[in-house]
Amino acid sequence: MIVVELEGLEVFGRHGVLDDERRDGQTFLYDVRLEVGDAARSDRIEDAVDYRDVADCVREVSDGGQFNLIEALAAAVADALAERFDVERVRVRVRKPSPAGVPAAYAAATVERC
Repeated sequence: MIVVELEGLEVFGRHGVLDDERRDGQTFLYDVRLEVGDAARSDRIEDAVDYRDVADCVREVSDGGQFNLIEALAAAVADALAERFDVERVRVRVRKPSPAGVPAAYAAATVERC
């Protein structure tokens, strides 16, 4: 099994429950883990899950709509990745830095799909 990962992918989005979060937007951090088959052992990009395409997919989902909850955003990204790529398992973690009203570095939600 080969695992393809992107950690801390920065994507601007207009997601959140509060009006100013949706109006002003902010950068969200995505940690993506894809369990793929062994096809990439061929050493050909055509046989692999290209992490550039993975990043594009995450951006497309984020740009495609506004989500109130990071849980729903993480689920939408995981579903899109599972649909677009030939993978065994997908894990998406969305981190929201400096969540409003909470003295924390970030809030996060994680979704897995098989």
